[in-house]
Amino acid sequence: MGAAEIGARWPRPGRRGAYLITMGAAWVGYGAGIISDPRYGTARGLAALTRHVPLSALGWVWIACGGLAVLAGAWAHPRSQAGGFALLAAPAGVWAIGFTLAWAGGGFPSASGSAFGWAGYTLGILWVSGLVEPPRRLRAGG
Repeated sequence: MGAAEIGARWPRPGRRGAYLITMGAAWVGYGAGIISDPRYGTARGLAALTRHVPLSALGWVWIACGGLAVLAGAWAHPRSQAGGFALLAAPAGVWAIGFTLAWAGGGFPSASGSAFGWAGYTLGILWVSGLVEPPRRLRAGG
């Protein structure tokens, strides 16, 4: 079996898969940044979480979730994609909760921007997860 035959048999990711691949790669990069040089605002805003889990471990969670989301997007199977979307939403949701707690507790008022931003990411991921992939014949070049 040649490379062309393998390529023809491997499913194309489609729009949902492309989203998973793109956002998964972004999560990997974000997690690497958390591990290598965490920002002060991130560390301060997530103090409620980092009392129990080190920030570097949370960075590895971002990397793992992002890497698995990339694989789910590349696999292009609806069930694996559903798992990929859950993997994207989970760390963003945890960040939203962490920053919301920091803001609501009054100890870090500027955490409100991050709380709303991460909540928006989480909801956006969940909304995209519910979109139906258009039939291949309706896609340009399909």
